Amino acid sequence: FPGTSLVTEPVIEYPYKNLASHLLGYLGRINSEEYKNNKDKYQMNDLIGRAGIQYTLEEYLKGKDGIRQIDMAVDGTITEEYISKEATAGNNVILTIDANLQKKVEEALEKNIKKIANGEIDGKKYNAKEGAAVVMNVKTGEILALASYPDYEPELYAKGISQTKLKEYETNKSTYNRAISSAYAPGSTFKMAVATAALETGAFTTQTLVTDNGPYPRGHQPVCWIYTDHHYGHGALDISNAIKHSCNIYFYEIGYKIGVDKMAEYAYKYGLGKKTGIELAGESAGVVASTKYKQETYQEEWQLGETLSAAIGQSYNSYTPIQMARYMCMIANGGKAVDVSVIKAITDADGNSISKEEINKKVNEKLRINEEETKVEDLKLKSETIAAIKKGMKGVTSEVGGTAYYVFSDLDMVIAGKT
Repeated sequence: FPGTSLVTEPVIEYPYKNLASHLLGYLGRINSEEYKNNKDKYQMNDLIGRAGIQYTLEEYLKGKDGIRQIDMAVDGTITEEYISKEATAGNNVILTIDANLQKKVEEALEKNIKKIANGEIDGKKYNAKEGAAVVMNVKTGEILALASYPDYEPELYAKGISQTKLKEYETNKSTYNRAISSAYAPGSTFKMAVATAALETGAFTTQTLVTDNGPYPRGHQPVCWIYTDHHYGHGALDISNAIKHSCNIYFYEIGYKIGVDKMAEYAYKYGLGKKTGIELAGESAGVVASTKYKQETYQEEWQLGETLSAAIGQSYNSYTPIQMARYMCMIANGGKAVDVSVIKAITDADGNSISKEEINKKVNEKLRINEEETKVEDLKLKSETIAAIKKGMKGVTSEVGGTAYYVFSDLDMVIAGKT
């Protein structure tokens, strides 16, 4: 029909819908300020990375527009058509993620959060609405799966999201990546860091016994989680069994003997209280409980009761799930530092690889990451230290009396863990 032209426009699609939404991120329309500063690269209606890897690696993923020139006669007949400038495809970004594993992790996370909320775990209903999970290669630090719940559908942002869906996402904070941005009290999962401090300083040995017969006799006299009218404590335990049974009394005694700042020192060595440097925006550094932190933040003196709380992962201690994953990797691999990453490689349209050094430099500039602030060193732990900790963690899941034995007892592989 005269006066009608056919235009082909590329669109973005997410064939797996919500899968890895917090990793991939989403696109949004370029704003006037961005367009004004980048007219050489963008058109005024272009989409630009707003979150996730699409934000971090916008510079690599963005292709370059070409120009096709069309010559017409006065009657509208096309007389000639040719390319005056070739279009250039964006680079391919290969992530460390295993898509099948990612799917399983997301399904398991959602399923268990709903079980907790519905009282299917222990008969009690809890206000469980959100959570996160991280799977990491213990030798390399590569992220194999990273999930945050609730999640969202990135494609809606590119194609036009409804006000109803946008309000739902905002209410639930669905786009918020809890695996890297939310810091939580680690609770008893912090006890391996405390055990490391006790053994490495020589304040305790692997044979040191502490008896749990009721309330701890110092400070505010806290009790162990097992303490009830019918059950008074775990009795005499060494450090491995204290981890296995998650005995608070044992770790109160460590806290009392070595102090909060020595515990904080080893927490930092495990990379707690500092960003991992993952290539995603919005990572939180968390907080390590210490006398310095309280003094600088609240201008108050540290109290013994706070040391006891800190020794079982409470007080001011708060860490992100990804920090906890790095910490666990370092225990699993014997104290070796790992470099947390979600980018495997970047290649151009011809298959040429971009160097890891260049990628790191660009990512650090974009996210304003200071490598010195994210770096961890090899711990160089005594062999008996790591052996005692691993023995305790294996007992948690693999031996009668372990706090997670009921979960893993029928599994056909050996698991180590901590509740």
